[in-house]
Amino acid sequence: MRGEAQERALASLDGLSVGDALGERFFGSRAAERVARRELPPPPWRWTDDTAMACALLEVLMRLGEVREDELARAFALAYAHDPDRGYGPGMRRLLPRLVSGDDWSSAARALYGGEGSLGNGAAMRVGPLGAWFADDLERVVVEATRSAEVTHAHPEGIAGAIAVAVAAALAASTAARGSDLIDRTAALVPEGAVREGLGRARELGAVSSGEAARRLGSGALASAPDTVPFAVWCAAHSLDDYEAALWLTLGGLGDRDTTCAIVGGIVAARVGSEGIPREWLAAREPLPPLPG
Repeated sequence: MRGEAQERALASLDGLSVGDALGERFFGSRAAERVARRELPPPPWRWTDDTAMACALLEVLMRLGEVREDELARAFALAYAHDPDRGYGPGMRRLLPRLVSGDDWSSAARALYGGEGSLGNGAAMRVGPLGAWFADDLERVVVEATRSAEVTHAHPEGIAGAIAVAVAAALAASTAARGSDLIDRTAALVPEGAVREGLGRARELGAVSSGEAARRLGSGALASAPDTVPFAVWCAAHSLDDYEAALWLTLGGLGDRDTTCAIVGGIVAARVGSEGIPREWLAAREPLPPLPG
């Protein structure tokens, strides 16, 4: 029987995967026009590496109740080996084959990008369900999000992005915080650096258009955590009780659409549950791989 933590995490995974699959359909020259018309793409909506890695992370949580880095590295490697054509970024295309071959995840992750490790948005895009799982203990959220990030993203900003998204999802699931309050409370638990500074700028934006928010914060065009996470948390914070509105708001920022929509979808669904996602959107999303239990 599934407990509350698992149910929250599964709802967040539904929101993440629908956002990922929907966002992936909004690339191309007519994307802005289609967003303005709220033109839904025809099904099926195929999900990307965002969802593949989120499923691997949640599988470890459901099996072990916590992040164990060796087990998570193995789960990521298995997911990649099973289906490497899910849109993995260049860093993961260098790292994950090494994990498939049995290399040590710690040294392999630190070796990326000249020994600095990846500061990409990959650890952030997959972590919403973890925040929902540990929503009753924010200190534990930070610890587990850090562990989940370090397996692939050794750079402090890559880790900070994962912490920010996990904390935002936990707050969405467990408190009435929204708007600038949610951003403030998230930023308070994020280590100092570019992600935290971006959250500070997001807090000051107020109710601007998502296009303006993207212009000021970035919306993932650089595929880095600092360029992605503040915008995504801003979008979630300002539409926290309306999944559909949150996704259209996020799409309005263009940028790395599958990733920003995955992050926002995972945070908002932690609040509204799977029942808050439009039924036709869930039906359009490609089925997820089986999970334990």
